[in-house]
Amino acid sequence: MDLQGLVDAASTRDWDTDTEGTVSLAVVGLGNYARNVSIPAIEAGEYTDLGAVVSGDPEKAARVADDHDAVALDYEGYAEGEAVDAYDAVYVATPNRLHLDQIRTAADHGKHVICEKPLEATTERAAAAVDACEDAGVTLMTAYRMQTDPVIRALGSFVSAGGIGEPTKAMGEFTFPVLGGSKGPDQWRLDAELAGGGALMDVGVYPLNTTRYLLGADPGAVEAMARADEPFGDRPEDPESPRFADEHVHVLAAFPDGVVGEFTASFSGEADTWLELVGSDGRIRVENAFVPDGDRVVRISTDAGDVEFAGVGADETREEFDYFAHCVLTGTPPEPDGRDGLTDVAVTGAAYEAAERGERVAVERQ
Repeated sequence: MDLQGLVDAASTRDWDTDTEGTVSLAVVGLGNYARNVSIPAIEAGEYTDLGAVVSGDPEKAARVADDHDAVALDYEGYAEGEAVDAYDAVYVATPNRLHLDQIRTAADHGKHVICEKPLEATTERAAAAVDACEDAGVTLMTAYRMQTDPVIRALGSFVSAGGIGEPTKAMGEFTFPVLGGSKGPDQWRLDAELAGGGALMDVGVYPLNTTRYLLGADPGAVEAMARADEPFGDRPEDPESPRFADEHVHVLAAFPDGVVGEFTASFSGEADTWLELVGSDGRIRVENAFVPDGDRVVRISTDAGDVEFAGVGADETREEFDYFAHCVLTGTPPEPDGRDGLTDVAVTGAAYEAAERGERVAVERQ
């Protein structure tokens, strides 16, 4: 793929076969992201529509359902299979440690699942979620929207075709000032039990997973440093757990063939997201890399020339749900499947252990 081919591919759905049909989704968990980002993306999709909403707050569920012509359910009703014919698949958008229960419920009802990242709060629970869907014969996709962004997919093809030569180093950052909005410290993202960690679990998985996708490889070992000041830093109730609600984390990841990954994630500081991939014959840098529907700027410098482009691609959240629905309709396994999500939970778990021990930790293959 040459540079012009890359630019052309960055605005093309390489997976879309123009299949017929739609998939109706039940949205489980009605936090801000689900209400203001995911539901509009589902309704804007070519292959998706909204069938039901599930919340522990009956008034919220009723209000959102009325606004979007959907069925309102509470968690008990969802678990018992009420209105199960109103939807074909489930989108899980609850706090991380609650994912497993909602995924099991969907699988028990024979419903396909797209689950927010990270897949769960611990490797064991993520593995149980994968097993539940495999046993039920339903699709499980981890909601890595970047893997469905036409820009990122085009870059992946460019890298695999040798566009920057042999990759040598990957770097990325995602800083999200989690206390900068209306929510104070009493939010689930700062609860290590619910979140499975802190900044690394919430935003650090973006540069990690996107790098894994671009390289087509997984790290075998990691080193890490993490710290937290008040109100961050709480730990799970399990005193043996090395995880805590990290405010800042820096991870070094050893990928195959000597490729080094260096990723930082923060819950405080000036907001920023970027990703850079360096090769023997070139370099790729993506600015504003991980903001939903963000105006990304891509700069590529290679021996064959340089190119910069912006304003291409699409709303990757809409792409994510359309891609999932297309996989369901065509019987195609999604690329960011449950095991992809399980791998990231294993890598982050190893990073927390490395930060606690102050030494390199091998990532156990899942």
